Amino acid sequence: MRSYKRLGVQVAMLALAAAASAESFSQNASPAGNPSRGKDRANTCLGCHGVPDYKNAYPNYRVPKLEGQHPEYIVIALQAYRAGERSHITMHSQASSLSDQDMADIAAFFAGVPLKSSNAPEGKAPAAAQVCVACHGADGVGITPQYPTLAGQHADYLVRALTEYKKGGRKNPVMATFAGQLNAQQMEELAAYYSQQLPALKTEERPSTRLTVAAER
Repeated sequence: MRSYKRLGVQVAMLALAAAASAESFSQNASPAGNPSRGKDRANTCLGCHGVPDYKNAYPNYRVPKLEGQHPEYIVIALQAYRAGERSHITMHSQASSLSDQDMADIAAFFAGVPLKSSNAPEGKAPAAAQVCVACHGADGVGITPQYPTLAGQHADYLVRALTEYKKGGRKNPVMATFAGQLNAQQMEELAAYYSQQLPALKTEERPSTRLTVAAER
């Protein structure tokens, strides 16, 4: 197992990056989101993100839970899909059809009330988490609105995200540097740790219709 004492400098760099990003975000804030409008725009999104344990077909992993996430981060993620900084053809197609206001509205709807840190991590953190806490907190709740909350997220989704950062499917210099040092076992350990943290993200419930009620019988 790699010794993470050598990564102390990187932890400091991550903290500085978080502060710089927070300042940049405040200066380039997205429009305020309206959850009522977002609910009307989210019908297509709910086809995947409104189904518990719904899996991406190929590669096979569960789509992320969004309820409790920072709405600001959801907007940033959608913008990255729209710009091609994240490689997912379906998400790119969906995001390309959205305006900045649409994104803000959809994010406000899905996020609901963002999670707040419990300040009481569950279980023993793996060694690699010493670096993660600078942005994602000890209990997986992002320390600033533009960093994602990981608490309770699907473990297989977290592994997939780390893999994409490592291989270049997601463009982020800080995450690429960190993920590039992880092997498959370390990714699994990190994902398992953050997936068990509380309070946890949830899957947004879809509005009930005659079709969904029939499917649940």
